[in-house]
Amino acid sequence: MTERFNLIKNEGPEVEKRVLPRFPFNFLSFKGQGKEGDRVYEVRDISYRGMQLVLKDGKQPYESGEMINGTLIWRGKRLELAAEVKWVKEKSLGVVFDSTNGIGKKIRDFLSLDNIIAGMRPLHHGPLDLDLPTDLKYWLRADGPVEIFVWQHKDGDLSRFQMILLDKFIEWEDGKGVKTGRLLKHRDIDTPLTHNDEFLFEIDTNPDLETVQFARSIVAKVPHSSLPDAACSFLSLKLAL
Repeated sequence: MTERFNLIKNEGPEVEKRVLPRFPFNFLSFKGQGKEGDRVYEVRDISYRGMQLVLKDGKQPYESGEMINGTLIWRGKRLELAAEVKWVKEKSLGVVFDSTNGIGKKIRDFLSLDNIIAGMRPLHHGPLDLDLPTDLKYWLRADGPVEIFVWQHKDGDLSRFQMILLDKFIEWEDGKGVKTGRLLKHRDIDTPLTHNDEFLFEIDTNPDLETVQFARSIVAKVPHSSLPDAACSFLSLKLAL
């Protein structure tokens, strides 16, 4: 995972790339309705403002500026919504939620902390035969909204963590401290032997306290069966700015 710290130089805000393991299944989906019949999209990323959708089969029919209506589905929960298509690329499209009719509150309720925790799975001791990097100790996932990666040194001591929180990012590494940022771009980079995703983040000049507090709230509610006390204490200590 040496490429995870590649730095992209530009004239604007600092942008950094991370390459992280990818879980092959996603329970968060969007069933689009209307244009050329119903189509089911994987929700690749989601925030309170919008989401990135990927159509697994066939060609998606939308163009930038069009409206898409449908149902957001996650572990038995359903939310009817409308969104405007902002960009299109092959089978992927980015949409922004229609802000009318109180949808903002409905999205926040749908992506509430309790729902995120209820949907979180510890992939590090799941039954699936995942090819994990040797230095990845713990991996927790709640589909599109949240992922937690905890890494270790070769001697077994915990060395760093990374968290994706909706469209936010936070990490801590020994000797570098806490960084926060915002998700700019997300794509898969599958090879014949590995399943990885590449993320581009715009890094904040200073750690964003709202992102840090969100991370603290999640760590405080993670069940002990999913993450040992020592790992929770490690995360809590590093997030105590």
